[in-house]
Amino acid sequence: MDMFIYPEYEVVRNPDLCIGCRVCERQCANEVHHYDFDLKKMVADSTKCVNCHRCVCLCPTHALKIVKSQDTYKTNANWENQTINEVYRQAATGGVLLSSMGNPKPFPIYWDKILLNASQVTNPPIDPLREPMETTVYLGRQKCEVVRDGSGKLKNTLAPQLKLNMPIMFSAMSYGSISYNAHEALARAATELGTYYNTGEGGLHKDFYQYGPNTIVQVASGRFGVFKDYLDTGAAIEIKMGQGAKPGIGGHLPGKKISADVSATRMIPQGVDAISPAPHHDIYSIEDLRQLIYSLKESTAYKKPVIVKVAAVHNVAAIASGIARSGADIIAIDGFRGGTGAAPTRIRDNVGIPIELALASVDSRLREEGIRDNVSIVVGGSIRSSADVVKAIALGADACYIATAAVLAMGCHLCRTCNVGKCNWGIATQVPELVKRLNPDVAAERLVNLVTAWNHEIQEIMGGMGINSIEALRGNRLMLRGVGLNETELKILGIRHAGESL
Repeated sequence: MDMFIYPEYEVVRNPDLCIGCRVCERQCANEVHHYDFDLKKMVADSTKCVNCHRCVCLCPTHALKIVKSQDTYKTNANWENQTINEVYRQAATGGVLLSSMGNPKPFPIYWDKILLNASQVTNPPIDPLREPMETTVYLGRQKCEVVRDGSGKLKNTLAPQLKLNMPIMFSAMSYGSISYNAHEALARAATELGTYYNTGEGGLHKDFYQYGPNTIVQVASGRFGVFKDYLDTGAAIEIKMGQGAKPGIGGHLPGKKISADVSATRMIPQGVDAISPAPHHDIYSIEDLRQLIYSLKESTAYKKPVIVKVAAVHNVAAIASGIARSGADIIAIDGFRGGTGAAPTRIRDNVGIPIELALASVDSRLREEGIRDNVSIVVGGSIRSSADVVKAIALGADACYIATAAVLAMGCHLCRTCNVGKCNWGIATQVPELVKRLNPDVAAERLVNLVTAWNHEIQEIMGGMGINSIEALRGNRLMLRGVGLNETELKILGIRHAGESL
């Protein structure tokens, strides 16, 4: 028995505005639109629509809109439409449900329940237009020993550092999960901004080695594309132990996305699924992790900082403590709202914890143990604005990773079907006709505009606080207040409630 599932969204076409130009038909990779020669008009199959808005944006007469379907099952608070439809889909296929682009469930967004303080009289604000504001950040082990040479001069014992012009980097998105043009845009934008982009676990395309000084290369469990030249090219090396969208789960890039270029970059056969196992099969303890960290440092002559990326899980503070003692220079923590090209739906929506709580607990634990300066902390997992960046730094982060915001800047409309490989905006696809829709010149410019705007806003917010440097903001939780939070949440975040005085 085939169970018809009514589409979640419907295509609405205004017949008075539609001129039958067929732009929507040519632009839709999902084959939603077609011209009916018998009816002499454009028609749409809403069951194929993923709500990417490509047709809406490019319709020359604005004759189209996508609306949420009003079809519903009998009202039941416990069994909502989506839940019922998911049961039907699994009953029909026996397959695991896949989803993209982060957890959409209505869990608390703690960034929106945290307010920032501002200076008034006794500690006057700073005008960022007239006074210097320092947004430069150095990532790496800050602890160093005072050592002098034979002539009494101080010797530099500071570990390798990453210099960022602002506390924002582009998070890991692999070549294969996103297109060549998207990777080029990220690399060029990072170079222009004076920050870094992360290759993800798919290796580095030979054309992008020129951007090595602004590239973080990743070593994941599959070791795709990892060899000496790759490690030598990057400014830093990131060991991916987990990611926020799917803690405890490995990666899977479908064979249809393994084009010739992706195959060469990842060093795997063309057209064959790329499977990253959930664990690194050589890491089962902090001691094993330490061995890999120092193997990578040894292979690159101790010239590059090593990052260890973990998902935000319930015992993340203890995990971070072990990582800080293992020789890592930077810890990257990814919250449960982090985006991804594909994740099992049940994992994405039910595993992990919010980045705000994870960050606060990690920073507190490392300070309590006196090892906070052993590592820098970078956080990601739905950093949506400059205000989120400021709040993250005040909670203890040194910098933030952004990914979903970055692909939105490039044109993504969050239709959350990346795993299908038919991205109409040329971002999460390897189909040549679709890839060329993303102009890397325009995409890079938009990324630069976004981060530049955020950096200006960060300076304005810090100025309003009476703070003139990121270093003075880092871990300064006195500048934060909570609203609508219970005592446990306030305790974990380490902040007071709004209206509560010191």
